[in-house]
Amino acid sequence: MRTTGDTRQRIVTAATELFRRQGYAASGMKQIVAAADAPYGSAYHFFPGGKAQLGEEVVRTSGAAYLGLIAELFPTAAAAPAGADAATDAATSMAVDMAVDMAAVTGDAFIAAAETLRELDFADPCPIATVALEVASTHEPLRLATAEVFASWTDGLAAFYRAGGIAEPAAHESASSVIALLQGAFMLGRAARSTDPVTAAARAAAAVVRAALAQQGERA
Repeated sequence: MRTTGDTRQRIVTAATELFRRQGYAASGMKQIVAAADAPYGSAYHFFPGGKAQLGEEVVRTSGAAYLGLIAELFPTAAAAPAGADAATDAATSMAVDMAVDMAAVTGDAFIAAAETLRELDFADPCPIATVALEVASTHEPLRLATAEVFASWTDGLAAFYRAGGIAEPAAHESASSVIALLQGAFMLGRAARSTDPVTAAARAAAAVVRAALAQQGERA
């Protein structure tokens, strides 16, 4: 038996998939509720603000899910909050195997992302990026939601780099560069229907991390 919570989740799930595949503007509420097998009125019951409110929900829930993936791929990522102090970082770093090659881990994450892109037949694997490209200059609440998600990813990845010995601000700068490389590589890969841009970005991202580590060594 379906419940109210099930209906709401089906709407969010359907919107997430449609935004990912065809974009925010091209996905109407009628199409979303049809894909969710939900009554049309239920969408406005759960999201009285309409598609804009639903879009914010999709961005935030998807962002949290991807943050969880970052935490799996990068040990201790997202474990330390933004602005964590040295004592917090020191405690977090105890959970990191210092033999881990952070550059290799970073590159491997890109290789896994390339395989995901291939499996999705070069559809965008990330609804946040799709929405962000469409609304950055036209819809301030959605722009803010996407910016908050990207910031949370950067903070989570920076925590991993800090725990591995990259101090601030280099940890955040490296994390921001790595995420930018991945998002750009996805766009180029979709256009070319090839994983080559993602594998090339894997090498560039690993180089970013190696350069940050080398800089730390010079300062030590």
